[in-house]
Amino acid sequence: MDHTAHEPEKQHGMRRHGIASWGTAVKATLHCLTGCAIGEILGMVIGTAAGWGNVPTMVVAIALAFLFGYSFTLYAVLRAGLDLKAAIRVALAADTVSIAVMELVDNLIIALTPGAMDAELSEGLFWYALLGGFAVAFLITTPVNKWMIGRGKGHAVVHAHH
Repeated sequence: MDHTAHEPEKQHGMRRHGIASWGTAVKATLHCLTGCAIGEILGMVIGTAAGWGNVPTMVVAIALAFLFGYSFTLYAVLRAGLDLKAAIRVALAADTVSIAVMELVDNLIIALTPGAMDAELSEGLFWYALLGGFAVAFLITTPVNKWMIGRGKGHAVVHAHH
């Protein structure tokens, strides 16, 4: 009897029947974290350097995190040959939940770290809170991405176009 006929076929680190590898989830989360980190750091630097308050600075940082996070995926799927409209749909489907979880966790860590919201760019506390928030967000977002990829959602949508 051929037992391989009953085993799910692997494709891009995933099994077709809902089991995603941790490696695929880590790669997807690192991809998301890269865009989020660039956007969020840029937003925090802009807001802090301009002397804005906490709320406008965080709004700009979160908006830029989404923008850069989506842009990385958008660039990849456009290179794979999708037209702009389809590429935007793929980027939104692939990254929205991942970026949202990452931003929620990261900004919560920053908000709950005593003094971090009032720290200046030159202070270690500013950078420790920001980078610590990214680390915790990565740890929480990776299982979320693994679950989504295993269900054909999130970054699984991007892999269909590679």
